[in-house]
Amino acid sequence: MKPQYEDIPLIKNEAVKRFEIKVDGYYAFINYGEFGKQIALVHTEVEPELKGTGAASAIIEKTLHYLEDQNLKLLPFCPFVFAYIKRHPDWKRIVSKKFKGYDQL
Repeated sequence: MKPQYEDIPLIKNEAVKRFEIKVDGYYAFINYGEFGKQIALVHTEVEPELKGTGAASAIIEKTLHYLEDQNLKLLPFCPFVFAYIKRHPDWKRIVSKKFKGYDQL
């Protein structure tokens, strides 16, 4: 994660079912669904003003740390999250073994 994102807090916005960070008034977020002790991450998005700044990777990393801290298992349906885990295979440790693409990570 780029240093400029380290001190930005992760918000679990339950009203709209997304994890988010706010950077200079703009949002990066991941939509999620909860299934008991599993969280499905389904879509990652950054506002156009944040594209190419590393905000998407920052929101993913912060969310993965949150899931691990809460002892939740990940279902990485979002292609960007899935690709992030493939690039950082140590995060496979929090992916649910029931996830259909588990063996592809």
